[in-house]
Amino acid sequence: MTLTVAALYHFTHFADPSALRPPLLALCEAEGVRGTLLLASEGINGTIAGTGESITKVIAYLRQLPGCETLEWKRSEAAEMPFRRMKVRLKAEIVTMGQPNTNPQARVGTYVDPEDWNDLIARDDVAVIDTRNTYETMIGSFNGAVDPQTETFREFPDWWRENADKFEGKKIAMFCTGGIRCEKATSWLIDEGVEGVHHLKGGILKYLETVPEDQSRWNGECYVFDKRVSVAHGLKQGIHSACAACGRPVSPEAETSPHYKKGVSCPTCIDEYSDADRERFAQRQRQYEQSGEA
Repeated sequence: MTLTVAALYHFTHFADPSALRPPLLALCEAEGVRGTLLLASEGINGTIAGTGESITKVIAYLRQLPGCETLEWKRSEAAEMPFRRMKVRLKAEIVTMGQPNTNPQARVGTYVDPEDWNDLIARDDVAVIDTRNTYETMIGSFNGAVDPQTETFREFPDWWRENADKFEGKKIAMFCTGGIRCEKATSWLIDEGVEGVHHLKGGILKYLETVPEDQSRWNGECYVFDKRVSVAHGLKQGIHSACAACGRPVSPEAETSPHYKKGVSCPTCIDEYSDADRERFAQRQRQYEQSGEA
């Protein structure tokens, strides 16, 4: 059975996010939906999977929450359930940037539809910036995009301040997986006094869904935060797996490396852990295999 995967976020004000958690979790569990949803005073963010009917019911419920009438979501498919359980978590931010005064509800950059993105990023007066982290950018990005090489989104403000002079006189076009990080980043840049800030509406996922592959300026695959690991054009499941030790994506070529051992190491993290760590990872992998989860 093909399952529906829904990636979603919405900035709004929740006066009491904790009160929203129990009924939302109960609905998802009753409908057999799994994944993760984050609740904060600034809104909701997450990815969930289930049957088409169950996802429709959860989305309808979410749109009844305060200020969520226009909540949008990105649809893709999975041949098997990409999540182990359902989690609804309370957070200080639905995407952690560490800039408490940034308010995407007040102001954001100019949205650019996927159909218009190619024309914008081809311009000489536009700098294209990938707001994702290094483990995501390593398997794909837009041709010519600047990679800040951040390990977490919290590092983006410092990176920008250290490199802002390189973008003087340029319009800024930012993108991320589903749109949430670049939406928050554009709001922060505007607060910093930057003009001409744009971002890809619906993120990479909407672009890969909308723009035909023969017209695409995307190179590689897009990392996603579930068991599928990556998706390609048309949001078809990609070729990457995930290293259970470091969490980074692993290509089929990397799996042939002598540094790759399932559940224990990959070429990227081979020098990052001790022998004791590796033994612990190996024991965990054996437990997964014995339980049938591997």
